[in-house]
Amino acid sequence: MGFDEVIAKARVALASAGFGVLTEIDVQATLREKLGESMERYVILGACNPPLAHRALEATREIGLLLPCNVVVRQDVSDLSVTVVEAVNPAVMAEVVPAAGVVAVAEEATVRLESALVALDEELA
Repeated sequence: MGFDEVIAKARVALASAGFGVLTEIDVQATLREKLGESMERYVILGACNPPLAHRALEATREIGLLLPCNVVVRQDVSDLSVTVVEAVNPAVMAEVVPAAGVVAVAEEATVRLESALVALDEELA
């Protein structure tokens, strides 16, 4: 599928897993505007599940440094007809900020994010 279709389906899959997209960074447009550089299409979606974010912030305010969960939708640099979707593993939160309560939130976020990616993969197959 084309890039626009994949990013739209990624949003739906994230929403189905309880994530909203708080931020969207169009890296391609930003680099072109700020640096005059060109690159393939590359968008970072800042996905957030508010109940999980709240629980993590209640455990420790420092966790905000690792929120939201970033999901990247990008064209493969070696084959622009291929769109790649990648996500950071939320378990990293518990490694970086090992506060009580963060591990459970990270585990649930991981399960939810993985389910979104699996659903997206099945939708695109």
